[in-house]
Amino acid sequence: MAKKKTLYVCQNCSYESPKWLGKCPECQEWNSFEELTKNSSEVSKSGSQVRNVNSKMPKTISQIEEIKLERSPTGMGEFDRVVGGGLVPGSLTLIGGQPGIGKSTLLLEVMGLLAKNFNQEKVLYVSGEESESQVARRAKRLDIKGDNLLILNETIWQNILEVINKEKPKFLVIDSIQTTVSQEIQSAPGTVSQIREVTYELLNHVKSRDITCFIVGHITKDGNIAGPKILEHMVDTVIYFEGDQFGQYRVLRAIKNRFGNTNEVGIFEMEEVGLKEVPNPSQYFLDDQMVDSYGRSLTCILEGTRPLFVEIQALVVENKFGNGRRTTQGIDGNRLSMMVAIIEKYFEIPLGFNDIYVNIVGGFKLSSRESDLSVIASLISSYRSRPINPRELFLGEVGLTGEVRSVPMIESRLKEIQQLNYEAVYTSVKTVTRYADKFPKLKLIGLKKANDLDKYLD
Repeated sequence: MAKKKTLYVCQNCSYESPKWLGKCPECQEWNSFEELTKNSSEVSKSGSQVRNVNSKMPKTISQIEEIKLERSPTGMGEFDRVVGGGLVPGSLTLIGGQPGIGKSTLLLEVMGLLAKNFNQEKVLYVSGEESESQVARRAKRLDIKGDNLLILNETIWQNILEVINKEKPKFLVIDSIQTTVSQEIQSAPGTVSQIREVTYELLNHVKSRDITCFIVGHITKDGNIAGPKILEHMVDTVIYFEGDQFGQYRVLRAIKNRFGNTNEVGIFEMEEVGLKEVPNPSQYFLDDQMVDSYGRSLTCILEGTRPLFVEIQALVVENKFGNGRRTTQGIDGNRLSMMVAIIEKYFEIPLGFNDIYVNIVGGFKLSSRESDLSVIASLISSYRSRPINPRELFLGEVGLTGEVRSVPMIESRLKEIQQLNYEAVYTSVKTVTRYADKFPKLKLIGLKKANDLDKYLD
């Protein structure tokens, strides 16, 4: 009888130890070790297989034959944009996101389009979290049809592999990788050993048979994909599906892509009949403006290579009970405190004892600094009760000394601004000097210091 070997594996970083440890010496995580039992014969067998592999000789670049990628477009423009123009045969894509954000809905819609476009090929959707009737009910609600779209409820990898070998699908979805288990590993579903083993087997199988495969990954409370980090290294593409599950907009963002650009995003809107592409993403965060409303301004940010216009709203009210309150939605509170300090110092406006509320319309979250000038403009507009022209934008980073700095990739933003017939852009003097002649239809207003806005916001 084969002797069993016991290992303890860290569920956070995959560190292995022959005995249980309270704290992982690799990632410093507490109580993260779980027991893993393997037969010693299996361990020695796998080790001998690695040692007996025939070594290959290296080649020069000219000796290596280039393989042209033949992409399969899904018919969903925003999705194709994120994956690089279409799906590559034999690719493995990991999609992660919060519970209820719409990962399964998105993939079911994509599989429905593929089943329609490739009606001679089989499409297999494997769900380990929902029954076949639940998946079918959602497919009918999304108006997905096709006899070549197969649905399977299974969590055991060996059974899934048997179905794949029998049906020979061209496109495959595993929903989710955390619920899929291998009978060869004696550990619970979702553990490091299970995820690593199943993903490795799946990767070898889909690449050897040119199957385009998607796997759904759960995320932790920190927003990272659950399981070992090696999971993201093994797959070809990592995509995050982001947004507020109680809101209507979703952003599909590529974090890793071996076959395309990682600086691309796709924007969707959640409706009753499923996810729909946003026809005009440049302005979908903007709202209709009330007549003579104040405390709002527009800026242009970049999501990947795509310019998007967002509206920043600010409300400044007098506080009668002590220290002023700071409340933000979609922007870092520390960044807002810096902007308030800059206004007090260089505009000589006493905002410190006021309650200040800042909101990014549409539920978007700003992490870059090109919106600094727009935040300041909104705060001053609200404080003075003076409206800002809705055809003007504010684009610039503001430093602690009050200077206005230019922002990266400014030319692509200005092209989009001019194309949508905006009248003026408040930005840095450096930007005006460089691009004034390239955009004659657009009025570029250069600001050396942030308090130069006083001339225009009175």
